[in-house]
Amino acid sequence: MAIELKLLLLLVVANGAPILARHLFNDHFNWPLDGGHVTASGRYLLGPSKTIRGLIASLVITAMVAQLIGIGWPLGMMIAAFAMLGDLCASFIKRRIDLPPSSQAVGLDQIPESLIPLIPCAVVFDLHWWSVLYLVLAFWVVVVLLSRLLYLLGVRRRPY
Repeated sequence: MAIELKLLLLLVVANGAPILARHLFNDHFNWPLDGGHVTASGRYLLGPSKTIRGLIASLVITAMVAQLIGIGWPLGMMIAAFAMLGDLCASFIKRRIDLPPSSQAVGLDQIPESLIPLIPCAVVFDLHWWSVLYLVLAFWVVVVLLSRLLYLLGVRRRPY
């Protein structure tokens, strides 16, 4: 399997693991990463959908898949950590521009959580910038399609 395909798979796993964990565990272990903190303006810092459960699911499952496909669990954990950092950055920005938790923001929902982990991967795997760009675009398409499928299957609450 080409390294780009492996990285795309790991990005999808890292970002999909929290969704599957929510589906499997419902409201169990549903502790918000920001502790439910609301700013002086009345906005969440991150929002209730960014949970410790999701972060742990992403780290553990991505590390396991990375080990299975020959990349190694430490790199899988790094990819998950940076993907979650990108997702948290997007949520922080969405709260600042007054978008409610779990709302859709095309591009902002896909680019940071794929680009931020791909930057260190580009160094580790000596990827060209066009490979990184291709992977960000491929991730965007894959997650949009998978989100709709998971919604139809009852795994996601929204089709995005």
